[in-house]
This record gives sequence, structure tokens and C-alpha cells, in this order.
Amino acid sequence: MKLSGRESARYFSKPDAHRTGILIYGPDAMRIALKRQELIAALIGPEGEEEMRLTRIPASDLRKDPALLDDAIKAVSFFPGPRVAFVEDANDTAAAAVLAALEDWKEGDAQIVVTAGSLKASSKIRKAFEGHPNAYAAAIYNDPPSREEIEAQLAKSGLRDVDRDAMTDLSNLARDLDPGDFRQTLEKLSLFKLGDTSSVSSEDIIACAPTSTEAELDDVLNIVAEGRAPDLGPVLRKLQAQGTNPVSLCIGATRHFRALYTAASDPGGAAAGIARMRPPIFGPRRDRMLRQAQGWGAAKLEQALTILTDTDLQLRSAGQTAPTMALVERMLLRLAMLARR
Repeated sequence: MKLSGRESARYFSKPDAHRTGILIYGPDAMRIALKRQELIAALIGPEGEEEMRLTRIPASDLRKDPALLDDAIKAVSFFPGPRVAFVEDANDTAAAAVLAALEDWKEGDAQIVVTAGSLKASSKIRKAFEGHPNAYAAAIYNDPPSREEIEAQLAKSGLRDVDRDAMTDLSNLARDLDPGDFRQTLEKLSLFKLGDTSSVSSEDIIACAPTSTEAELDDVLNIVAEGRAPDLGPVLRKLQAQGTNPVSLCIGATRHFRALYTAASDPGGAAAGIARMRPPIFGPRRDRMLRQAQGWGAAKLEQALTILTDTDLQLRSAGQTAPTMALVERMLLRLAMLARR
């Protein structure tokens, strides 16, 4: 039987120990591994592997000894409890052994868990699990986790009180990070909130999310976009002392103003444009960029992008002789003054 995305998410957290088995397949090995770990832990519990109620079989071993899987599902553990026979990285070269085990399975045998990469609809293993009356086949695609899955992961991490803005930020973050990094972020968040009874906020998400390498550059870009020309010089001197390249400053400024223009020109409004950006922008930074996009407007942002493009071409020109940092500083001052008009 096939499991849909929502059905598989629920099954992985609360599997049925009386099923013959399940096939988990898809293109992303990390997502497959995380789902398999969740499923097996739910089936045999945290002590299952130590109690030898889990048998791991690489699919390559089944080609040498097809009886391995059948022996594993029939073996009796010294410890009581559900058992799992796990076949890793299967493909149709191991189909004969897997199909024989499915056919020979009886109530009380170990549940068969098979993981695989992308399988065509014609795959023998996939067809066997999809057509079996007591087994499941679950395809795992590169889709971001649903809100229900995020809430389940939060609950496992002991985080149940999350305010609305923080949940929106987590949803955006889940779309941008791979599953392993997102899970690590939640674990970091749970440690960060340990002993803290207040709700999880956007500020907490920012403190625990993977850090950006452009934090110092953001200071300059916000000064320019908010028209605070007198504050520009000291921050630029600091960046220059740190070895920041003028071309990198120009590229960063172009990226920032292009993002503002995308937001300001969105048919649904600047807020909708900000929400659609990737990587996601959240928390106070999102609110700040929204105010900047609304304050500038699409017309003035077009002028800003023209200034940025002209400066970038001048910096890269073979005949350029003027000090490059001076050119960039003059450009940023022009933009800051334009913001105040």
C-alpha cells in the first residue's frame, strides 16, 4: 500500500508493529535516513538496538547470501519486544531476497524496513511493497516539512510554546535548510530555552539559526538604505581595517537593493515580496527590510540599482585608476542621500 506524504509522516511517528514492513525511498539520502531513524526508534524503542532487536543488512550482502533477510525476520531475540530487520540501500539486485522475505513473513516475525534511493514505478521492490496488503511504500521527496511535522519536531525537543511570528520564521527556515541542519537548529533552540518558561520568539530563532557571514556588511547596508549618511564613515573604516574588499561591498549592496526592489515591485505588496525571498528573511531583519522597501519605492530603487551597476562596471574597468574604496564610499553616500529625498 502507498502512503501519502501526510500519512507517512504520521506513520513514522506512530508505526504499527503488526505490519509486515515498509519501503522508504527517494532521492535525498539524508531525508531517508532521518525518517528511517524515526520509524525504527518508534518501533523498538531507545534500547532496541542494545537489546539486539535490530538487525542491519546492507543490500549488497543479500546478493551474496539471499537467505540473510529471511533468517533475520525469523530469529528470536533474547529480549522481549518488537524486532526490526533493516535492509539499507536496496535496489532491484536485492529484489529476490526481499520478495522472498515478504512472502515468508508471519505474525510475530521482525518487521522489514527497507530503504532505497529513487525507484522507478517498474521497480520490483517498489511494486512488491505497493501491492502488498500488509506492507507500506513511502516516497520521500525534497519537499520542506509541513507545519504539522515542524510542530511534531518541536514537541520532541520539548518546545511547545511558540509564538506565531516564531513559527513563521521556523517554517521559512525549514524551507531553506536541509533536514539535518534544521533538526540541529531545533536541538540548539531547545538547549537555548532550557529553564526558560517564556514563549519561543523570533529573537530566539535568530540566536539559534545558522549565522550569516555578512553581519558586518548588513550594518553598512542598513545605514545606506535608511539614509543615515553621517553614520556611514566610521563603519566603513572598520570594514576596511578588517580587510573587506570594495568589490565585495558593491556586490553586497547590489544584492540588498535588488532584494528591496523585488519586494517593492511585488504585485501583492512589499510584505508578500519579502515572504517569498530565499533564503528566508525573518524576525527584526524582515521588518527592517520591509520598512526600507516601502520607504524607497520601486522607482527610487531602480535609480539605486543603476548607480550600483555603473559603479560596479567602473570598479572592474581595465582603465580604472581612482582608489576603489573611495569610489564605493562615494556611491554609498549618494545612495544614502537618495534615501532621504
